[in-house]
Amino acid sequence: MAARNLSLGACLSILAACPASGGETTASTGEPATTTTTSTTTAATLDASTGTTAPTTDAPTGTTTGAPVDREPFSIQVLDNAWITGTDGWTTQHQDIAFDLGAAPFSKVTLIVDLGTDCYPWENWQASPPPPGQSWPASCDAFDRTMGFISDPGGDPGDPPGFELLRSITPFGGPAHLEADITDYANAHPGEHVLRSYINTWPDGAGKVSGSAGGWHLSVRIEGQPGPAPREVLAAVSLFAGDVGVDGATTTVPFSLPAGFKKAELVYTVSGHGGATDNSGGCIGPAEEFCKRKHHISLDGAVVTSFEAWRTDCGELCTITDNALGVGPAKFCAENPCGAIASVQAARANWCPGDLVAPLRGPVTSALGAGPDHEFQFAIDKVKEGGSWTVSAAIYAYGP
Repeated sequence: MAARNLSLGACLSILAACPASGGETTASTGEPATTTTTSTTTAATLDASTGTTAPTTDAPTGTTTGAPVDREPFSIQVLDNAWITGTDGWTTQHQDIAFDLGAAPFSKVTLIVDLGTDCYPWENWQASPPPPGQSWPASCDAFDRTMGFISDPGGDPGDPPGFELLRSITPFGGPAHLEADITDYANAHPGEHVLRSYINTWPDGAGKVSGSAGGWHLSVRIEGQPGPAPREVLAAVSLFAGDVGVDGATTTVPFSLPAGFKKAELVYTVSGHGGATDNSGGCIGPAEEFCKRKHHISLDGAVVTSFEAWRTDCGELCTITDNALGVGPAKFCAENPCGAIASVQAARANWCPGDLVAPLRGPVTSALGAGPDHEFQFAIDKVKEGGSWTVSAAIYAYGP
């Protein structure tokens, strides 16, 4: 069938500038770093035939940590300086916490993330130096790691895929502040949910390339303002959330939308990861992190857009700074203090260390056939064995 172009204008040609679901997603620097995502999501295994995810281990579910006051502005503290570490694998890399948005409508709802680190600033090494024979403080994770936030991740085969609210890559050992506008999601899904917060962090037992018991301090809250919704959201449907390799590089998902919608928007978020050594065919380093791949998005059997998921602007997250303290590197990137300068600046598979993984978003109303039942498909060219892509997709249906 003939391809139909997705009407995204500048958003299509500048992939990383597109806003996330329902509004802007921003990253602002603290002292001194921004936010982002990097390594593959090990949170779940993927059933590529259905697009659903199932956790590799049973994940504990916490209790609601706060609740909004009826019709008053509210703030829900989901995590407060929680310790996220890879010392016990997936068990300690994530937390699942219940929260309650209360009743819609909402004029604005924002997911706010603050990430703390024991790696930086260098002055902290005076009180917490590296253990003898090691290069980093024990609790420091000096690497860039995938960090994500998924509402209602599910736990059993056949559960619908979780709804990804934000994905980022941590800075190399630096702090971060993130905000995502989730107003449209909240208006489509008020009430009780579970938020999965994860960081794919791992320690280095020898303490040479990272801390021997490294991790991150993670705070997450949701701030909301009840009131008239900015748009009439009839549905917000998660189509897919998980990791795909060679076997899942082409995935098809059926979905339905309510009758009477006037506009539909698709959100597609991808980032490539892994350390596969086959560097042929569009790769400048290990696959898939350093591989330029073409992605094809189809609706109801017709391609609506194809694009290369690739970022070349990572150098903007490296302000080279001198360090005269005698601990840490002599020169470092202020936004990514623990990263090798050349690594921070290198192009990557749709992400940069210390930055958001920005979704591709645009209207797809004219691409949908008649009736309530539809089909979504994504296909990724030339994925290498051992590499993977973290993929999420969602569709919003709006009224007049």
